Formats: sequence, C-alpha cells, structure tokens
Amino acid sequence: MSAPSEPVYLDHAATTPMAPVAVEAMTRQLAAVGNANSLHASGRRARRVVEESRETLAQALDCRPAEIVFTSGGTEADNLAVKGIFWARRAADPRRVRVLTTAVEHHAVLDPVMWLAEHQGAEVELLPVDRTGRLDVDALRASIERDPESVALVSVMWGNNEVGTLQPVEEVVAVARPHGVPVHSDAVQALGSVPVGFAASGVDALTVTGHKVGGPYGVGALVCRRETDVQPLVHGGGQERDVRSGTLDTPAIAGFAAAVELAVKQRTEHGQHVADLRDDLVRRVCAAVPEAHPHGPDDPGLRLPHVAHLGFPGCEGDSLLMLLDARGIECSTGSACSAGVAQPSHVLLAMGCDEEAARHSLRFSFGHTSTRADVDAVVEAIVPVVERARAAKRVG
Repeated sequence: MSAPSEPVYLDHAATTPMAPVAVEAMTRQLAAVGNANSLHASGRRARRVVEESRETLAQALDCRPAEIVFTSGGTEADNLAVKGIFWARRAADPRRVRVLTTAVEHHAVLDPVMWLAEHQGAEVELLPVDRTGRLDVDALRASIERDPESVALVSVMWGNNEVGTLQPVEEVVAVARPHGVPVHSDAVQALGSVPVGFAASGVDALTVTGHKVGGPYGVGALVCRRETDVQPLVHGGGQERDVRSGTLDTPAIAGFAAAVELAVKQRTEHGQHVADLRDDLVRRVCAAVPEAHPHGPDDPGLRLPHVAHLGFPGCEGDSLLMLLDARGIECSTGSACSAGVAQPSHVLLAMGCDEEAARHSLRFSFGHTSTRADVDAVVEAIVPVVERARAAKRVG
C-alpha cells in the first residue's frame, strides 16, 4: 500500500484544522490596525471586536463575559489557574499549601504543580484513578476532610487527552465547595465534544483553547469567577482584569470565538459523527488484530466521543506511529518523548498498566474533517504495520 497523496489525519486531539468560519473571522481582522487598549477610533474598533468575541464565548461557555480572561492558549491558562490561585490562597492564609490533582492530568497542569512543590513549598497530592482513568472521588473526599484548611485548590481535568476518560467534575465540586476549596478544570479536550458549562458545573476556573475546536493556534482563555482571587503570572499593562497582561491578539480572538460558537452549536451532531467513526475503528482494528485492546471506560457516557486509545502487545508505540506515518496515516502515541527517549505514558501507569503496556499504545482521534475512508485506511494498514513493529522489537 502506497501512502495517499493527502495524509489520513487522525490526530485531532493534538490539533484540528481551522473551521472556515474561524478563518474568515480571523482574516477579516488581520489587515485592520488598532490596539484594543488605545482610546482613538482604531483602538475602539479593535476593542469592539474583542468584547463582541468575549460575549460570543460567554454565551457558548455558560459564563459571564467578565469571567473570561484571554490567554495565549491552554498551557498558559492552566499555569495561570494553578499558580495564580495557589499564590492567592496561600497569601490569604499561609496554611493553604496543599494542591490536589489527579495522576492523569495533562503536563500543562502536572508540570506547574510540581514546580510549585519544588520552588514554592506546595504539598502536592496526586489522587488515584481506577483502571479506566477515572478519579476516585472517595480519595478526594478523604484528602480534603483530613485538613480542609490546608488545601489551596483542586485541579481535575474534564476529559483526558490520552484515553478520553471523562472525570466526575460536578462530584468534585460537590466535595470541595462545602470547605470553600476552589476547583479548576482543564476542559481543552472536552469543549465541542461533550457538554461543557461553566456556571452549571460549579467550577471556579476553566481552561479552554482555540486550536482544539477549529480555531487558531496561540489563543485560549481561563474562565474564572470574579470572586476567585488569582495572582498574575505576567505583569505589565493588566489588560485582562489585572490578571493577565499583554496586548490582545484581536484577529486570533475573533477566530477563537467563531470556532467555539460553531463547535458548541454543532456539538451533538459532531459528537455522534466522531463517536461512530471511533467505534467503527476500534471494532475493526480489534477484529483484525485480536490482541489489540482499547483503554478507557466501556461506557460511552464516561468517555470523550472522538478519542480511541488502543494497546498493541508486542509492539513499541513509536514504531507503530512511524510505520503508519510512512503509509500516510497520522496519529500519536500515548507516551511522551524526552531527549529522544520514549517514556511510558504516565496516564496508563496511573491506570495500573505496567511499563511494557504503557509503551505499546496508539491514540487515534477524530475531528470535523474525519471520514469513513480514514477508518478504512487504518484497517487496511494495521495488520502489516503491527507485524513489522513486532518483528522490529524482536530483533531489537
């Protein structure tokens, strides 16, 4: 099988192509001059675009416009929430040094949490998950109730970026709220795929980004309740509520708002479309490679509809990825790569997999451009690719 002229792109959880409506909204602003914080006519025009985009986002995210703090993306928003809330809570009460999160968070949360532990005296507790990657709420409850006055914040992602597990966010809030503990959730993977409502969820801070939902790179937001104190990471002009400084990227914000509005509007139809493709891929790949097995919950109500995470015993995930890439099929592994050395997935390790199992997986993720032909291409390629990967491992 020769590689197709156009790649079969199944890595939408990493980034998804921009939606035409977002491209149009962004390009409409690219040639216009004006800093949204300038007082002259050009500045006021840019400010109007920003504030109209903020209102569009607020409606889509079930929040107030004033609760949206624009950032450069999900990583900055996660850092702002984790560090900013920790600093503010500890400043108000030096006893508040504990940060509770799960062992399956994205590194945009785990790394700043560990930085706080190493450099700021935070006491980090990585809460356990079950074999599907879902938080043990009883463990969270026990941890908070042991000493609620010492907890600075809880951060639990909405949906896992590797295996697709949905977390019990509302249960987390129900446990934390009686003790006055703020809850942050990274909803980067969930937005546009499952219902995500800021007010309804009860969380105090919520991370979203543009490029996962058909918007541009380099723009996102932290949705944060006005009563939640957050110390800034970056000081300067204080453009966003004095919480985040920096000249606002008006074209990107316009594209971001257009993409989120469309993604939320089409969520039900889109979710069914990608879930059908995902289920078809899992069924057919597991039939073709009997040893293959999916990770994550069996219950479709407990997982993101667009993510399929499959283990292939006897293979290295990196080998599978490169062999598929040579055939024009683009996906990802569940493991990180550091200094050129593949690392086992921290998510799979937390779910109870051994190191071998945490290295032999692939993630296929679907988006608005995905088709049945993409699934067909994977099914056609998977048997020879697995055979070559196993042979390479035996030789190695």
